[in-house]
Amino acid sequence: MLKLATVLILFLPLLPSYAANPAEQPDVDMQAIKVSDHVWYVKGMAGTAIENEGFVSNAAFVITGDGVVVFDALGTPALADLLLKEIRKLTREPVRMVIVSHYHADHIYGLQVFKDEGAEIVAPAGVIDYLNSDSANSRLEERRVSLSPWVNENTRLIAPDRYIKESEKFKMGGIEFTISALGSAHSEGDLTLFIEPDKVLFSGDVIFDGRIPWLGDADTVNWLATLNAIKVAKPAAIVPGHGELSNDPVALIKLTHDYLEFVRAKMKAAVDDWVTFDDAYDEVEWGDYEYLPAFFEANRRNAYQVYLSLEQESLNSK
Repeated sequence: MLKLATVLILFLPLLPSYAANPAEQPDVDMQAIKVSDHVWYVKGMAGTAIENEGFVSNAAFVITGDGVVVFDALGTPALADLLLKEIRKLTREPVRMVIVSHYHADHIYGLQVFKDEGAEIVAPAGVIDYLNSDSANSRLEERRVSLSPWVNENTRLIAPDRYIKESEKFKMGGIEFTISALGSAHSEGDLTLFIEPDKVLFSGDVIFDGRIPWLGDADTVNWLATLNAIKVAKPAAIVPGHGELSNDPVALIKLTHDYLEFVRAKMKAAVDDWVTFDDAYDEVEWGDYEYLPAFFEANRRNAYQVYLSLEQESLNSK
């Protein structure tokens, strides 16, 4: 008879790589929500990236009949494992592709779960800049502390198998998809995915709902142009990167669009009048934005980024 220790050793490879025991599974409410005939999504809670055990962003998937297409992979391997379990409740089709809207931590640390399943990882071309930056590794090290034990020494950055430089279409299981390459908008590189027969758009973080958007190193000019293009396209439904599914694109876009325009207007006035950032920020009445989740964590950083970018825009125009 095998000793208990030997049995445990034999079965250790079957345990998830991100957690030492079941008690370390994330205690979050993740349920796949049906959007349309082929489309489902899971909704993260409003808040900063390290709240709710990292479950603060959305992910979505499409069951095609010939495989599953996943959009974004959530912020920890443990969360991605829960997402995979939700998919398996609905289908045994293999996950053939994961399309990543952009490479911010709350959308990518679950990629290793799907990579280990054999999925192709597809991402925008701007991701190369992120992966070659110091911030990629420093962010992972930070999350190994702030989101321990769900991000740990076994969590690894997964580079895409393929980079999207230009918009393209593809089919799987008879379902046609359109990937739109947006260039730099919310991040170094962003893309959206449109499911043609369902008329559903996965927007990634070019749309936030229910919390202050994170501007990071955004190109707010291109970001606003992207939002206007989505308004014109009028998809039947949008799954945003953060927030609720919406069947009213104009209403869903409003928070992100109005916030970007508001911050740009206030910071532009300061730059034009040679007002320092600290003075300009203190003079702004932030109104209802102040009561949204993540305001105190993100807003000042957002405004400063826009202030600097507007200074550069002013220099470039001379």
